[in-house]
Formats: sequence, C-alpha cells, structure tokens
Amino acid sequence: MVDPSTPTPQYRRLQATLKKQILTGVYKEGDLLPSEHELCALHSVARSTVRQALGELVNEGYIYKKKGKGSIVSAKRNSRGLLSFRGFSEVLSATEHEIRTIVLKPAHLGSWDNAFFYPLSALEREAGCIYLKRLRCVDEDPVMLEYTYIPNLNLPRFCARPLRNGSLFDTLREGYHVEINRVDQDVKAILADASTASYLQVHQGVPLLHIHRKYGTNRAELSIYSSLFCNTETYAIGSTFT
Repeated sequence: MVDPSTPTPQYRRLQATLKKQILTGVYKEGDLLPSEHELCALHSVARSTVRQALGELVNEGYIYKKKGKGSIVSAKRNSRGLLSFRGFSEVLSATEHEIRTIVLKPAHLGSWDNAFFYPLSALEREAGCIYLKRLRCVDEDPVMLEYTYIPNLNLPRFCARPLRNGSLFDTLREGYHVEINRVDQDVKAILADASTASYLQVHQGVPLLHIHRKYGTNRAELSIYSSLFCNTETYAIGSTFT
C-alpha cells in the first residue's frame, strides 16, 4: 500500500501531469508531445526525469515513440473495458484477470442528497434511495471506487438479498426482471482527495477519472445512478457499449 507521507518522485509527478493533459484533451490522438528538451524547460526537471516519465507513459499505452519525430499520443490504449455497458463483473469474468469486489457499504435504504448529480423525478425523490458502496479490484489492484444509487421502486427485499454472483446487474436482471438498455455519462479529470486516495491506494493529488452515470432500464420509472472514481495509473479504462 502506498504511504501517503512518502514524497512522490519527480518523474511520477511529470507522468501524472502529462497523463492528465492527455485524458482531458490538451493532447489528442496523434498529437506530438513537446520534445524532451522542451519538457525539461517547461517543468524544470532533468532530462533523465523526462525520459523516465515518458517511458512509463509508453508502458501504459498512452504514447508511443517514433524515431525522428518524438512522443506521439496513442490512438487507443490497451483497454480493459472496465466501464462497459454490461458492467464490471460481466466484462472481467471473460478475461484471465482475477477480479474482486469489496463491499464497503452493503445495500441499505436512505434518502437522496439534496444536490444529487443528476436531476431526479418527484417519484424518485419520494421513493427514497437504495445505496451501496463498492471497491473494484483487478489482480489485487484497486481500480475503481463505486457509489451506486437506486430508487426504491418495486424492488422488494433488495437490501436483504446478497448480490447474485456479486453483480448488481445480474441481481436486477434475474431477481427483478430489470434490464439495462441505455447509459448516459459525464466524465471529468480530478485530483484524488485523501479519502479516495486511501481507498485506491494512490497518493493524494494524483489524477483520477470521476464519472457520473445514469443507466436507463426497461422500466420507464427506474434509473440507476453511479458515481465512479477510476485509477488509470496501472490499467487503462475503456468504454465498451454493447
């Protein structure tokens, strides 16, 4: 586990800065990054630091090197598809990777936050909220902190039942005949606060992806909401909509 009190190496800070610029579109697919000399001047670091940071970005698939040109933003990183329309558990179960979900707070009834991240209908507000909090891990690495919110609409005994196969979508489909049929999402880059950094075992202040999602279902009145914090330091995050 990362000790938050340990200073972050310079190359890691530069790596995180460049990664954030790629994720937020400062540098887009096919763009040429500044030269090593320019990066040294821009960030007041040694060339060895720049080369180490760029090497890490190459290993992660964010950039590739082309002789005579320099460092170029990759067209597509090696994606794990962790944000698939089908759900985390279903996608990763078909790979060679070991997946684990840690339930930090099991499903329980509560009320909606006044300033919820998506507009809610009067029916949803009145019904109340089923809330759960989970940490998703791949090969023992925590990669996603997920907060899920479900209107308490015709989902009897939901909080009393364990998730089927550890999957929310399987539980809804097999236990309540609820099928996911669409998704809306908003994505932004943020810096990890102390609490989120602790869960994801990263340094406070490293770039994360914060994603708000609204899943539509075959029940017109029932949507499912998620707030996701994703660590892309080791695993690239893809979005597969199938």
